[in-house]
Amino acid sequence: MSRKRVLSIQSHVVCGYVGNKASTFPLQLLGFEVDAINSVQLSNHTGYGYFKGQVLTSDELKVLFDGLKSNHLDNYSHLLTGYCGAPSFLKEIYNVLKELKEVNPHIVFVCDPVLGDDGCYYVPESLLPIYRDEIIPLADVITPNQFEAQLLTGVQIQSEADAIRAMQILHDKGPSVVVLSSLGYQNDKENLYLLASNKETPNKYIRMKIPKLDATFTGTGDLFTSMLLAWLHEHPNDLKLVCERAISAMQAILQKTLQVAKKLAGENQKPSPAQMELKLVQSVDIIRNPSDLFKAEVLIAGSGLVRG
Repeated sequence: MSRKRVLSIQSHVVCGYVGNKASTFPLQLLGFEVDAINSVQLSNHTGYGYFKGQVLTSDELKVLFDGLKSNHLDNYSHLLTGYCGAPSFLKEIYNVLKELKEVNPHIVFVCDPVLGDDGCYYVPESLLPIYRDEIIPLADVITPNQFEAQLLTGVQIQSEADAIRAMQILHDKGPSVVVLSSLGYQNDKENLYLLASNKETPNKYIRMKIPKLDATFTGTGDLFTSMLLAWLHEHPNDLKLVCERAISAMQAILQKTLQVAKKLAGENQKPSPAQMELKLVQSVDIIRNPSDLFKAEVLIAGSGLVRG
């Protein structure tokens, strides 16, 4: 059985790149076998004017996993989870994880606790206590965005100090690695920030400043989390390098996506959602060998101070 084998439970689109469609290809390029279960299946992402699809129920998830178990196909190195739209489905993921741990006690659970963004829920609010109290305590790595981190901790993140306090609360719940990849602060409208930490090295934080691009992308969180999983596997003791590679690759892909989209749209025309789909196939070399496009800083927190 391959030691680089991921069970990925996320959304799926027939056309475009979000959820499993944004995660599977990069993971495969980086040497992982990926078994995908689609929590929802849509024709395209919801940013288009129209979409159709189906929702996988908790009972259907159980049936699929029972099929894997019956054939002894339930030995995974990683479980990766993203969007799920119902409390019952999330509770079944909890059951799946428990059974996976019985087969491989060392399985790494990477959880993107998808709740919403920009102050709005994407899912029923009843998922929040399940993530906070049942799922997050079992996770090894979590990648909430700013809104999700606020919901999970009760901390309003308006500064780096707030973000660090939220990360400490999340570590206390269980996860070894916490990565907040798209922090925005009121005093800096031009950049986003990444903060990452591993509780095995307390009071040490990885910080990256990422210039905002003048465009709206979809699937970026799914793409980032998959690359973070892959590089953490390769460099488990170097979170700084892991973040540099994941962010450098993602930003290069976004730049390529925007460049191609603008060319397709024509001069002075706003690209359509279809033109703004992530250009993953055109970014094979970027995914495999990220450049050193972005560098991280190491912060040491102590006595109420943060210094580089």
